[in-house]
Amino acid sequence: MSPRRSYDQYCSAARALDVVGDRWTLLIVRELLAGPRRYTDLHADLPGVSTDVLASRLKDMERDGLTTRRRLPPPGVAYVYELAPRGRELLPVLQALGTWGQAELGERRPTDAVRAHWFALPLLRALEGEGLVEVRLEEGEFHLRVGAEEGPVYGDGPAPGEPDARLALDTGTCTAVARGESSVLDAVRDGRITVSGDGTLAKSLREA
Repeated sequence: MSPRRSYDQYCSAARALDVVGDRWTLLIVRELLAGPRRYTDLHADLPGVSTDVLASRLKDMERDGLTTRRRLPPPGVAYVYELAPRGRELLPVLQALGTWGQAELGERRPTDAVRAHWFALPLLRALEGEGLVEVRLEEGEFHLRVGAEEGPVYGDGPAPGEPDARLALDTGTCTAVARGESSVLDAVRDGRITVSGDGTLAKSLREA
């Protein structure tokens, strides 16, 4: 475990960066917002991070109270990492960074990796209300828990239960939402997002 470095400044922003300012830390939080993840899952969904750096960051985050580690019950033999309450409090920080970073997104570069669930946070910012939403893109499916106050806010694959709304859209539309070029409601009205389902969220999207 690396010793904690500090800016040695009596400022809340500096103190926060003492904890989450290292490279990869906030992206690990992004991944763990989906719920408990194994080390191998994290490594697969954080292309570019070395095994040594990932292991070091996870140890630091556990030391700093952002994450916890637990062993899966039998017959599982692996450990999983999950966010502690302190780590979950970083969701609005990531949301604010995502909003600020819209102007930096630009066109996708040939070297840019992409995962379907990376669009979860922009869609969470763009959706209002509460409920379970299933999203289908060319790259895959994921689900969102809009308005969730505790527990995972998104996850890979289809919704674990009957969703309040299902959204089908292409990556271009999702990218436009992520860049702030289009709202979800505008994309629904233009037919770029297909909404199905009988829940309150689906009805509000169709009727807006």
